[in-house]
Amino acid sequence: MINRLIQNIREKNAPVVVGLDPMLSYVPESIQRKAFHQYGETLEGAAEAVWEFNKEIVDATFDLIPAVKPQVAMYEQFGVPGMAVYERTVSYCQSKGLVVIGDVKRGDIGSTSEAYAVGHLGHVKVGNKEYSGFHEDFATVNPYLGSDGINPFIKVCREEKKGIFVLVKTSNPSSGEFQDRLVDGKPLYELVGEKVAEWGREAMGDEYSYIGAVVGATYPEQGRMLRKIMPKTFILVPGYGAQGGKGADLTDFFNEDGLGAIINSSRGIICAYRKEEYAEYGEDHFADASRAAVVDMIRDINSALEAVR
Repeated sequence: MINRLIQNIREKNAPVVVGLDPMLSYVPESIQRKAFHQYGETLEGAAEAVWEFNKEIVDATFDLIPAVKPQVAMYEQFGVPGMAVYERTVSYCQSKGLVVIGDVKRGDIGSTSEAYAVGHLGHVKVGNKEYSGFHEDFATVNPYLGSDGINPFIKVCREEKKGIFVLVKTSNPSSGEFQDRLVDGKPLYELVGEKVAEWGREAMGDEYSYIGAVVGATYPEQGRMLRKIMPKTFILVPGYGAQGGKGADLTDFFNEDGLGAIINSSRGIICAYRKEEYAEYGEDHFADASRAAVVDMIRDINSALEAVR
């Protein structure tokens, strides 16, 4: 799947991923009213509104982007109907040729980790049959429990030819409370990066490992260091746009081949219609605003990469 992701990035000349992280408050009133008219102000109604919102954004942007990243918590909050829409979103995006990165941040040990890996990336056996539950192409994984939590995912990735992105240095302001703490003279995130590179050497695609890393756009200096520590690791970079990252800050996340990183924007894309620069589209044309924001994001990142080559 890492080969497929790289192929999509090359074909579209767009090292970007759109985060499908919809709070109900992001969904235009017209879509909410329609869903509530059909299902009432229920979990089913909320999930339907999220589905219609997602579908329009995907329809407006799929030809420009290589991948999407739905954040599972935004769907879990609506219970079983929300999780059904999560799977529906994954399936729809895959039908459009997009690679799907399930932002599930799972992390546990033993049979629990195995179950998470099977549920999101693998096949579960039921009698004499096998089923693929949420069937994302990649999943995000928390490494805090060590190799016991990661190895079950690597095993499933080998079987299914899929991949994971391991949290290394996250984009949130308080990430340094633990991730920057020194251990034997090195910040913890650096030690995690070394471990990700080690896992990755045993799990290579054609050019890059299918064991990737998550490094926030809000920490470009750390990204520069981690790029050197993990030369064959693809880096998922959240934090563009709404969290302050911009193209000029992100060039060090990439290798000299122009690959090695994929930049995520969530609110900056799906809520673009609320931003001043896209206000002309209005709420009724929110998906067109999202498309315009994607075009601008791709231009910003590619221009920054061209400037340093």
